[in-house]
Amino acid sequence: MAARHSTSRFHNKERQPTMTYLKRILLAEDNANDLELTLMALGQHNLANEVVVTRDGAEALDYLYRRGSFQMREEGNPAVVLLDLKMPKVDGLEVLRQVKSDPDLNIIPVVLLTSSSEESDVVKSYELGVNAYVVKPVDFHEFVDAIKEVGLFWSIINVPPPDTVTTASFSPR
Repeated sequence: MAARHSTSRFHNKERQPTMTYLKRILLAEDNANDLELTLMALGQHNLANEVVVTRDGAEALDYLYRRGSFQMREEGNPAVVLLDLKMPKVDGLEVLRQVKSDPDLNIIPVVLLTSSSEESDVVKSYELGVNAYVVKPVDFHEFVDAIKEVGLFWSIINVPPPDTVTTASFSPR
């Protein structure tokens, strides 16, 4: 049985470095401002080792299925997919539908990060199997705080599914 990495920290009395397994996040976002703010919030709080950015739903699916420009990417799935709802080429609901209907991908947590608070979008997302639905706050500080909380939960607190790409990171305490 293959070893599975989980989020863990090792402490000792001599104040040795803390070891945390940082997980890969797939961020599918077409809005340049939201993308910049999301990356800043995740980076500012050291919530991911690597954030793979795709700018539309088709590119997100190419990443997950290892095709096109992602055919040579490292094996393993992201710990979580942060997915915008309204994207070009393939929208977020269609990406969600394909991920959750594929037995090889349906274990990956998917969080919709969207400006839509339309009840029909929320209902459809949960019907398709979304793990969380987060409406992007308009206020800058609230947006950063929301991304920090989402990143903290899915990158540090949550135990990821097997076959998730993780990398050990050491930080002094």
